[in-house]
Amino acid sequence: MPRDKEFEKALQEAEDPKNIGQGSWALPENPTPSEKTKYDICQKILRYQRENKLSDKVIARKTHLTIAETEDILFCRISKFTLDNLLNYASQIFAPCQVEVNIKNDKTSHARVV
Repeated sequence: MPRDKEFEKALQEAEDPKNIGQGSWALPENPTPSEKTKYDICQKILRYQRENKLSDKVIARKTHLTIAETEDILFCRISKFTLDNLLNYASQIFAPCQVEVNIKNDKTSHARVV
């Protein structure tokens, strides 16, 4: 029975209008290459934080961001950052680092029907 109460409490908190948009964001339905790249960078930073058991405060210190800005990265709120800025933040965390670009030609997604 206590588990049901805990679940109900968590559900009410998640459904509270003041908390809408506060969790992780997903990629848009048809993301641009820039959006995919920004999302990947956020995910890599989040994975680094989790694997190294670092607090948001430590990540904020490494990137010279506020806690709120750091949470935007960790929750993949990619619309709040430019690709340039995210690359700079990642380079502060993963220094020294190198960015590699892979361009994949997906011929199936550009099919035309006549």
